[in-house]
Amino acid sequence: MDAKKIEKAVRLLLEGIGEDPDRPGLKATPQRVARMCEEIFGGLKAPEEPLLKAIEGESHTEMVLLKDIPFYSMCEHHLLPFTGRAHIAYIPNGQIAGLSELAKALEHLARRPQVQERLTAQLADMLMETLNPQGAMVIIDAEHLCMIMRGIKKPGSRTITSAVRGIFRSKQSTREEMLMLTNYRNKGGF
Repeated sequence: MDAKKIEKAVRLLLEGIGEDPDRPGLKATPQRVARMCEEIFGGLKAPEEPLLKAIEGESHTEMVLLKDIPFYSMCEHHLLPFTGRAHIAYIPNGQIAGLSELAKALEHLARRPQVQERLTAQLADMLMETLNPQGAMVIIDAEHLCMIMRGIKKPGSRTITSAVRGIFRSKQSTREEMLMLTNYRNKGGF
């Protein structure tokens, strides 16, 4: 990431909206925004290790669900945040992942310019490729500031996306179990 380019761009943005980037309240803003970008777009850096590691030799073959994982990301269309919760489920096939690794994978993929649909699919695909489970399902429920602050201005609207792979796609009862465990059925969804 090039902090100097970000600082220069922020100064131009401030000038473009009619502000004085040298006034006391804004003088350090370009540097603050550059530091912020390093943090919130940290997912653009390649991880030093694989995001998910399989723990082999586990005979567990029942659903593993990590639910209500908070996250934030930046919409690539308007560079405004979207934030919400993710639910990640898979059915092992001889190997499992550490639970914290599921949350770390979500965080890494979310920390880049993103769209919710792609983020949902990337998580499901990563599970399938890394763990070779019987199936995987990811649901993301988020609010987008581009829907709240600008354009249509509809606060409270939520976007729900899902990615369904393997047995979750082919076996309705497995899919329904995941939905029941995440309480979507009780909230009137799906």
